Amino acid sequence: MAFAIALPIPYLSLMGSHSIQERLQAAREVCEDSGERFTPLREHVLELVIEDGGAVKAYDLLDRLKPDRGSPKPPTVYRALDFLSRLGLVHRVEALNAFIACDHSHEGDLAEFFICESCSRVEERHAHDHSDCKPKGFQINRSVIEHYGTCANCAQAAA
Repeated sequence: MAFAIALPIPYLSLMGSHSIQERLQAAREVCEDSGERFTPLREHVLELVIEDGGAVKAYDLLDRLKPDRGSPKPPTVYRALDFLSRLGLVHRVEALNAFIACDHSHEGDLAEFFICESCSRVEERHAHDHSDCKPKGFQINRSVIEHYGTCANCAQAAA
């Protein structure tokens, strides 16, 4: 069962366009306040996702992990990504089987992704909670909203 913890504003006010180090510090605080350990591997995986700036696949992260950390196996990276996802620090983009750093405050809203079918660029926005339209008695554990189309850059290039 996957879920994300809603992060308080003070943490995410650091996430936006701030430096990687500021974003990692905010993540450390989220982990500490959640009673979780922000291990060096988890921190490094988050750093790589942030540096990527877009949707990145787990195997691409595996290839980019520093050699001084040994040779991590795929389950190790997936466990780190699952941890980061559970705390709301990254999101999984289902259609691409990739992960993107979250740098927004959801405030009860759902992550919503706009995926360009030409360049695979992913932009995160927020949708309002749609739980009021669910079937009676249905309990939502996880929601993913993904839209597919063409980004402005690709549309302009095609014109």
